[in-house]
Amino acid sequence: MRARLVVFPIKGRNWCFSRSLEPAAAKSAQASYPPPGLGDLWRQLGGEGRSAQEKVELAVDFVGDKMNRAWLNLEKAPAGSFKNKIHELGLKLLSRVKPSEIFLKSVSKDITKVDITYPSSLNPRLVRRRLRHVALRGYAHHQKYFYGSVSLIPVSAAFSVLPLPNVPFFWLLFRAYSNWRALQGSERLLLLVSDCSDKWRSLVASENKGVSKNTKETNDEHQTVNGCRSPWIMLPSEELDKLLFTQPSEDGDVSNCTLSNICKSYHLNEKDVLKYRESM
Repeated sequence: MRARLVVFPIKGRNWCFSRSLEPAAAKSAQASYPPPGLGDLWRQLGGEGRSAQEKVELAVDFVGDKMNRAWLNLEKAPAGSFKNKIHELGLKLLSRVKPSEIFLKSVSKDITKVDITYPSSLNPRLVRRRLRHVALRGYAHHQKYFYGSVSLIPVSAAFSVLPLPNVPFFWLLFRAYSNWRALQGSERLLLLVSDCSDKWRSLVASENKGVSKNTKETNDEHQTVNGCRSPWIMLPSEELDKLLFTQPSEDGDVSNCTLSNICKSYHLNEKDVLKYRESM
């Protein structure tokens, strides 16, 4: 699977990293499907040929799906109701989540190639180095907080004796799931934007089997490192460069209007992108 990453500076050393979601993919992601039950999960876990890591992934996906559906139910609650107040509390807590975590969570395990779009005035080596830095820092950060959240879940479970929803328990459960996904995204991103290695060479080997041997690819379409094809493609964008540097705000950073235009042009989530300004 190929993904498009958009990278650009917002102010000074603060950069925005976001994954582009095409309209067709967005509709597919929002499509409704029947929720899996415990019986389905048990049958999948009991199937032969699955490794321990694959079984953990299935369990994590099952819990994540249940949490997402529960959150949607809270979102549909009538205004002023108890569920609606819990939803508002959840929104306040979610507003504290760093945008880099949202970006790393978007780098899913099924991505094998990335197109990196960046302003044409920037050095491509600098852009790729910043991506590696985000992946390395994210790996250390989310590994630490994942274990921290998991260790506190049993403690928060003690609040279930109270006649109120156990908000601390569900929040820690969500944070453990979110940090786990960001941790997996960090590993995948580091693998994809690093120099040629045996790991990602075997990663793209399965895709290359279906490609015709007579197919010729230009150097602009696929870059190589040490003689082997890389999973990352650098795509300098003059359009992005013009949007960023032709309409700067008075204080030198990127204006909200410019960010809105960038999000529309490259199919980015505007709320997530604006978080990079607020987190500075």
